[in-house]
Amino acid sequence: MDQNHRGTTSTVPGEFVHRTDPADILPTSWTRLRENRFTVSAHWPASHPFFSPVAGDRHDPVLVAETIRQATMLVAHAELGVPVDDQFVMWGLSYTADPEVLAVDGLSSEITVDLVCSDLTSRGNSLRNLRSTLVLTRDGRLLATGSALARCTSALAYRRIRGQRMAALGRPVPLIPGVEPHLVGRAHSRDVALAPGPAPHQWQLRVNTAHTTLFRRPNDHVPGMVLLEAARQAAALTVGGGSAYLPTVMNVSFARYAELDSPCWIEAETVPTRDPSVTTVKVTGHQDGRPVFHCDLTSPSRGLAAAGVGLGLDRRLAG
Repeated sequence: MDQNHRGTTSTVPGEFVHRTDPADILPTSWTRLRENRFTVSAHWPASHPFFSPVAGDRHDPVLVAETIRQATMLVAHAELGVPVDDQFVMWGLSYTADPEVLAVDGLSSEITVDLVCSDLTSRGNSLRNLRSTLVLTRDGRLLATGSALARCTSALAYRRIRGQRMAALGRPVPLIPGVEPHLVGRAHSRDVALAPGPAPHQWQLRVNTAHTTLFRRPNDHVPGMVLLEAARQAAALTVGGGSAYLPTVMNVSFARYAELDSPCWIEAETVPTRDPSVTTVKVTGHQDGRPVFHCDLTSPSRGLAAAGVGLGLDRRLAG
């Protein structure tokens, strides 16, 4: 694609960000600045059936993760030559966000993303691995920093790798009863990603394949976004935050695909920190006795968050 090309809202097709519902497409345009540096404009919805405000008046911080994911895929498909039918898998994603700049009111909903690609590896003429490093700003204020590690696999190679697992593509999965929505900061049971487990701080992953945001298309495995949401909900249950839980720092890594036909167990525990103003929770997922993912989430401590004490981005970066 021409280096001076600039995408617009009408030219960010859903397949570039792996979304089918226009309401779920966050990027609105992009510009290539240098060989591996880009700027992406995005719009955060003030109202969304899934990415609804949390902690009273803050944008859902998981929007930062979704913006990182979509911006990385957009650049890979639109500028780095990755075919849209390639399988695009995030093996790691992290962000640190400023809770003050997450405020729903008082600031524009337009987000600017400065994105740099590195660690690019190819097989033949096809890009296979990349790392993206991102800085998100809002009205000129630093909103978040983040990074992602992604792998691109051709459709043919993916079918070969997955083998018989491809038979699960589009197959209905029984929807098991979930925990109470308000305990995990959700208003509707359809958004609950956890079911009660056999022990304290242990839950079964609840897979709702009819959820149009979490399962944006038929899949042969559990999307990473579902696991990320399950981690957030497990952390909220662990600290008792409910709708007030605000994960301003997240670091997730995936070890393997989570399959649709076997229970995936989610466990969480708090991690001691030297800073009493924040609480960190470690969440892990296991399936068939093997690790699936690991996620660390940090939020303002419950009492301090209620008193209005935030987790400043500059402070976290300096520390």
